[in-house]
Amino acid sequence: MIGLAILGSTGTIGVNTLDVVRRHAGRFEVIALTANRNVAGLLEQCREWRPRFAVMVDQGAAAELVHACRSAGLPTEVLAGEEGLCVVAAHADVRYVMAGIVGAAGLLPNLAAARAGKRVMLANKESLVMSGALFMDAVKASGAELLPIDSEHNAVFQCMPPDFERGLATRGVTRILLTASGGPFRATPIEQLEHVTPEQACAHPNWVMGRKISVDSATMMNKGLEIIEACWLFGTGPERIDVVIHPQSVIHSMVEYVDGSVLAQLGNPDMRTPIAYALGWPERCVSGVGALDLFTVKKLDFEAPDDVRFPCLRLAREAMATGGTASAILNAANEEAVAAFLDRRLKFTHIPRLVGDALAALPARPADTLEIVLEDDRRAREFAHAALRGLAA
Repeated sequence: MIGLAILGSTGTIGVNTLDVVRRHAGRFEVIALTANRNVAGLLEQCREWRPRFAVMVDQGAAAELVHACRSAGLPTEVLAGEEGLCVVAAHADVRYVMAGIVGAAGLLPNLAAARAGKRVMLANKESLVMSGALFMDAVKASGAELLPIDSEHNAVFQCMPPDFERGLATRGVTRILLTASGGPFRATPIEQLEHVTPEQACAHPNWVMGRKISVDSATMMNKGLEIIEACWLFGTGPERIDVVIHPQSVIHSMVEYVDGSVLAQLGNPDMRTPIAYALGWPERCVSGVGALDLFTVKKLDFEAPDDVRFPCLRLAREAMATGGTASAILNAANEEAVAAFLDRRLKFTHIPRLVGDALAALPARPADTLEIVLEDDRRAREFAHAALRGLAA
């Protein structure tokens, strides 16, 4: 059986991964499950899957889980903190790692998995946004397999020629088209966006996602981060990547070729499709997702994104063009801004303002080492905290 570690197993990606694995009894062994502080959720998963390891990032939650596992008579060994995540990600019996932790918190365990030569199924775009060159170097040095889980990048991967690593231009690829639903505010009058609530921002019209990613989708920062991720995954620059708003979320992305062909991957908006693709690659395996009914869909609409409505797209492109730690600064400031918005300490329209201010105030440096990346991540968060205190004063 294939040893599997699921980082972020109680989140949306983790739960969907376990749903796919459940359909393939005898093929995978769940060796490790991890969560931040959701003790009840992880305990329930441990009861079903009986993994060798469970990791709680929060130390207090880890102590609770130790007691709960003992009381339930479970043999699972409980580890704690970032160190515990890195241990299971690089464990000798783990072949596949589902990298489902949201945000910068996933960087170190994902990098540990890459350095250990695992199949890294990457649902954490921040690992490449923050340290793309370092991460890709680790993949190449160890011989790890890097398979994207984001529906857009997974779609692009499926539409690429098998030897695209030799260079997109040499393989006839002219452009990558990342599709975006446009989120819940695609048609909302711009003057009303200032009054958007967290509940409204988290009500995505097509996808079931966590709160942070839902807000990123509403601001389209998620798409900006995906542009950066695509640059690293497919070895290209942002000038070869366009964003297309496609409200139905049926086409998950497209690849344009020099002969005029455009290849697209279509399917129902369900994360189990890219998860199953990565688990089974290079074969196809059952995901539990129903077949797409084109007669129900009836039409496919496309439009260009509005840079005034979605300034985060411009900020992400500028950060990628600047290079170095600019993308890490962008990501960290955005994480803090989104957290403040969800806590009702920051207006929705002020999220891109805070991110833009951070990029203007903090000069990017060459991202030569992980220490430099983490240092600029910290600097951006400190800047954001100070800006938020100023707003509250």
